[in-house]
Amino acid sequence: MTSTKRELRANIRAERRQRPIAERNAAAANISARLMSLVIDRAPRFVACYLSTEDEPGTRPFLEWAASNGVDVILPVSRVDGLLDWVPSRGGTEQVGLFGIPEIVGEPLSAEIMAEVDLMIVPAAAVDRSGMRLGWGRGYFDRTLSALDHSPTVYAVVFESEFRETVPREPHDQPVDGVVTPSMTALF
Repeated sequence: MTSTKRELRANIRAERRQRPIAERNAAAANISARLMSLVIDRAPRFVACYLSTEDEPGTRPFLEWAASNGVDVILPVSRVDGLLDWVPSRGGTEQVGLFGIPEIVGEPLSAEIMAEVDLMIVPAAAVDRSGMRLGWGRGYFDRTLSALDHSPTVYAVVFESEFRETVPREPHDQPVDGVVTPSMTALF
C-alpha cells in the first residue's frame, strides 16, 4: 500500500509542477470564490486553513479576502514531532518551514483553539468520491483530524484531476467531509 501511495503522490507532484502558471492562477481564483461562498454560507467562528505552496491549488486569494472581511483564520505550523501548532493568519511574516512548506511566523495559539474551529480547509494530493483523502505522507493532518474532540466540517482542496473514484487507504487515514476544486464544491 505504501508504495502505491508513494507512486500516486509522485505522479501528482509531477502533474502539478507541469501545470502552467496561468492555469494555477485561474484555479486559485475559482477555488477562492468557492471557499468564500463556504464561509459566507456557514458563518464559522474560526476557519483553519493552510498556506498553499506554489504547486498547490492556491489558497492565498481566499486568505487575503478573509483578512479584509474580518474572518478569523488560523494556519498550521509543522513541528518536528509530527504535530501542528496553529497561528493567526493576520499580522505575521511568511517563512519557509519544515519540508519547504510556507508558514506564518507567530506565537502558537493554545491547543484549545481547535475546539473553536467550525470549518477546516486542508491540503491533499487526491480525494476520492467517498471522501477519503490522500495526504502527502507525513501524517500531520491525519493526526490533527483524529485528535479533535469535536467534528468541524473538513474540506480538502485539489485540482480537478485529483478528485478520483478511489484512492489508496490505510487504517490511520482520515476522511474529509467535502472537496473543493476549481469547478465544484461537494459535500459527501
